[in-house]
Amino acid sequence: MKNYWDTVFRHPVIFILLVLFIKIYAFQIVVFENTSFFHVLFVEFPMWALILTLLMMFFKKRTWAAIWFYNFILSVLFIVVVYYTRYFSTVPSYYDVKQIYQSNSVGGTVALLGGPYDFLFFVDVVIVLPLIWFFKKNSTSFAAAKRLALGFGCLGLVMSAIAFRYPLIDVSYFAKKHGYIQSQFVQAYENSLGTALASQEHMSEKELETLKGNTYVPVREHETFGVASNRHVFIIQVESLQEFTINQRINGQEITPNLNALLKDSAYFNNVYQQIGAGNTSDAEWLMHTSLYPEGMDPTVNTIEGSEIPSLVRTLKRNGYGAATYHADDITYWSRDKLYPALGFDYVYTSLEIPNEKEIGFGPADEVLFNFVEGQLPKQLKAHERIYSNIITLTSHTPFDMPEEYEILNLPENYKDTYVGNYFQSIRYTDEQIGLFVEQLKKLGIYDESIILIYGDHSGLHGAPVTENDKVLLKEVLGHDYNMHDRFVVPVIFTVPELFTGETYSHLGGQIDLMPTLLNLLGIEHDTQMIGHNLFHYSENLLGMRYYLPGGSFISDKTFYMAPSAKLPASIYDRKTMKKTKNTNRLQKSIDNTLLLMEYSDYIRKEQTEE
Repeated sequence: MKNYWDTVFRHPVIFILLVLFIKIYAFQIVVFENTSFFHVLFVEFPMWALILTLLMMFFKKRTWAAIWFYNFILSVLFIVVVYYTRYFSTVPSYYDVKQIYQSNSVGGTVALLGGPYDFLFFVDVVIVLPLIWFFKKNSTSFAAAKRLALGFGCLGLVMSAIAFRYPLIDVSYFAKKHGYIQSQFVQAYENSLGTALASQEHMSEKELETLKGNTYVPVREHETFGVASNRHVFIIQVESLQEFTINQRINGQEITPNLNALLKDSAYFNNVYQQIGAGNTSDAEWLMHTSLYPEGMDPTVNTIEGSEIPSLVRTLKRNGYGAATYHADDITYWSRDKLYPALGFDYVYTSLEIPNEKEIGFGPADEVLFNFVEGQLPKQLKAHERIYSNIITLTSHTPFDMPEEYEILNLPENYKDTYVGNYFQSIRYTDEQIGLFVEQLKKLGIYDESIILIYGDHSGLHGAPVTENDKVLLKEVLGHDYNMHDRFVVPVIFTVPELFTGETYSHLGGQIDLMPTLLNLLGIEHDTQMIGHNLFHYSENLLGMRYYLPGGSFISDKTFYMAPSAKLPASIYDRKTMKKTKNTNRLQKSIDNTLLLMEYSDYIRKEQTEE
């Protein structure tokens, strides 16, 4: 018996698997803060070990090369997952791996995400496995791999079967409880069925509003219906613009003086939350143009290829508008080459048409973008009675590195060369360009004949790039600790000259509500269902958010509920104060209603993309 165990522990397979276990254990600690030895051993480890032992079986002549390559790929994968989690606060799925070519969206921030200890994931590749090979090269038999593969396969199959019995509401939390590989299997399975968790029962507008806590009123009976009819429409989606920058000063200077000045002709909504998914900016465009929830873990544009979506664009075109979209980036970025045809734009202008001049960050400066838009307007005004322009800014994109000649703010010394300070400079620059564009609309004589909708696509300040020093600076500006309300709320400005005179609304809203609110002002009815509603009319709301909050989270008028995640337990906040509370009144009902709204949205999207 002693000789048997001596033989076992001298065998290279045991040492190789031990090294693998240590790596996976470290991965669990870093990503999930999971230190349970037995959970890693029986839930997470078997599937990874199964893959390795199968490689040993199939690559008999290149076994050591296969082992080394597998561990190298695993090291790269774990580093990607660690960095991704630090920035997005969610664990990536295989959907995100498919989007690796989009990595330039955070490329400039990668240096801010890592630390020297992260590369310990490569220790086995660089040192340990070569040492094992050196000392064990005379032991060339990997016969034990077949028996080990059978054992790991059986255990992995059992764990996977258990995982499939649980609903996948949040990928990060599911991966922590049931294993990272198992979470990918379950997600791929649910996606193969069409739309995960999609409701199959039709719901009326009345039922949708009841879920949100409102009494339904037909859109034509809203006081705002048609009050801004027959106007040109300009939508400006501002990169990384957060609500707290509006009417905010630093060192005696306004961060957004031009937007602040525009408020006198506007209705301002200061309580609207971002609701994007993995598609980020492109998902914000999806929300704006469909009033449907994004897919979540996969950029929504990946689900709509070849479809003709009943969008805001098509509804405006049926009412006499010519529709153009402008974004000074590669049209394939976030698959806008699929998105824009699906939405139905007449004119699409991207990096192919917009000059690549005065480059800042990922493309031409916003002043180049707006100058290009100004050049197109006379032609479109001549061709169409009314025009719709969708303008996507770019300059205020992370990591917010602004050339000195474009910095407008005179920041205090302790803000210079900080992430927060750079963010303020980039927002101030884009604000200046919006102000100049508005002046051009006035010169063209169409400002008083237009609706200008300005909103932020998503937060700019989040994740590991926001250092402890940045948090101190934010507290200095905000007067309180930077919280999830500050992070997730984006400004929404409806500028309608001679109609609005500086009104501010604090109704709870989401980006999903922008399209129905705009159409109500125009007096136009959409011909398919929308999940959002008119923010001017309804005071109650119930919002879901995929991807950036754990699945099952919701935002209501009184409560901000964050469901349990891979690292944090469930938390309930008073939404007005953002202080934790123990008030669980109607909590489960709100969770269920939020999931139902999102499921029904998935059902509508599935119906539209399959037509």
